[in-house]
Amino acid sequence: MNLGAIFPTTEIGNDPDVIRDWAQTAEGLGYSHIVFYDHVLGAEHAGRNPPFVGPYTEKHPFHEPFVVMSFIAGVTKRIGLATGILILPQRQTVLAAKQAAELGVLSKNRLRLGLGTGWNHVEYESLGADFTTRGRRFDEQVDLLRRLFSEPVVDFDGDYHRIDRAGLLPRPDRNIPIWFGGFSEVAFRRAARLGEGFIYGSKPSRMLGMLERVQTLLRENGREPTGFGGEALVDFSSDEAAWRPELELWREKGGTHLSLRMMDVAAEFVGEKHVGYKGPGAYIDALETFMTAVG
Repeated sequence: MNLGAIFPTTEIGNDPDVIRDWAQTAEGLGYSHIVFYDHVLGAEHAGRNPPFVGPYTEKHPFHEPFVVMSFIAGVTKRIGLATGILILPQRQTVLAAKQAAELGVLSKNRLRLGLGTGWNHVEYESLGADFTTRGRRFDEQVDLLRRLFSEPVVDFDGDYHRIDRAGLLPRPDRNIPIWFGGFSEVAFRRAARLGEGFIYGSKPSRMLGMLERVQTLLRENGREPTGFGGEALVDFSSDEAAWRPELELWREKGGTHLSLRMMDVAAEFVGEKHVGYKGPGAYIDALETFMTAVG
């Protein structure tokens, strides 16, 4: 089982020394990877049509994933870096590919891309992207990403993209794994067709039905679940005695990754409670407590 830590982006603050210390502690304790959430903008929820379904508002800070992953790559040596999830359809595909390729090169192949479509239509509009076509565009983006990562010259003429005999340099010298995330049947089907893994948004005992659905869809697509990644989370606010049973349950059912979440923001959204973290050191203490208990 790969044990990871979710970067507490909404609460850790802006001090680069604190972020460095947190990341180096995670690496030193033996965590295999860090997961980074993504939002470019937060927006007020009141009076929206369609209504917002996600938990984050204009009051919640988010470090930009590619920037903070690059910073952490520079102050660590081996720990993996994973987006969970990057909202790809609101971004320019070629620019996102360039950023990911560069990070893959400079981190010595530590990057894993977890991708999804998101829920914040205001964010899409603000970035000049069409919210209504995000799903169809997303499928094309994944194909284009893989070609840009692997081919020296790409000639691409799709429904949403045109590249006239051009390519990225530098390119990663290894495959950048592409995983998906979400809670919908559409997301499960996309992952079973196109992905190398899936990121589930809550603890294993809540995610078993979704995990089994993805495994069924993989078989329907002629793929075996063995070798397909599955990442769930446990929240630090859970009863410590439940952490290892959740880990063992996930392992038994075919999960491959489990990450520690340590943020009060949106705890209710994943079915958990508030801890009341007291300053930056509390997030480092959480890393140590969890790894001592289950590692």
